[in-house]
Amino acid sequence: MSELFDFQVAGLPMHVLLVHVVVVGVPLLSVLLVVLAAWPAARRALWLPTLIGALVLLGLTWVTVEAGEWLVERVPETPLIEAHADQGDDILPWVIALVVVAALVSALALAERSAARRVTDAEVAAARGVSTPARRSPARVVIAALLLVATVGVGVGAVWTTVRIGEAGSRAVWEGSFSDEPLEDR
Repeated sequence: MSELFDFQVAGLPMHVLLVHVVVVGVPLLSVLLVVLAAWPAARRALWLPTLIGALVLLGLTWVTVEAGEWLVERVPETPLIEAHADQGDDILPWVIALVVVAALVSALALAERSAARRVTDAEVAAARGVSTPARRSPARVVIAALLLVATVGVGVGAVWTTVRIGEAGSRAVWEGSFSDEPLEDR
């Protein structure tokens, strides 16, 4: 794919620009998903923007990886660049997992919305003298708890992988390329 596109923006490698979206987006999405998994009111309000954001982040992550593969063919080969490039593909499965978690959080929000409508219907029926007990589904409580655990696990894995890849990339760019002391000839 990287042979088909010129991954440059205004003369700069696109990877250098897009990597910041991934470095900020993955931790933000991870934290947001944990909040939504733990807090039903937030889940009801934010499930759709979160799902859309997760899908956009997945697309941008894929483009960032492709742009990185394009860039690695255009810079001198060094052990640090090789280490960073070898780790670059590791982020895609984690972002895919974040999208899956976002879809599951969305499904739970929709199930809760449907259940809330049934409760309202039950209240109307009770007001008319028809008794229909409204109670919270134990299965939904278990699903919500399992989803919270999965969200924390995927979030921690995604953030750790992002940090690991980013650290290797910054070492590849900056290690040995600056002075510990201010330069005198400025």
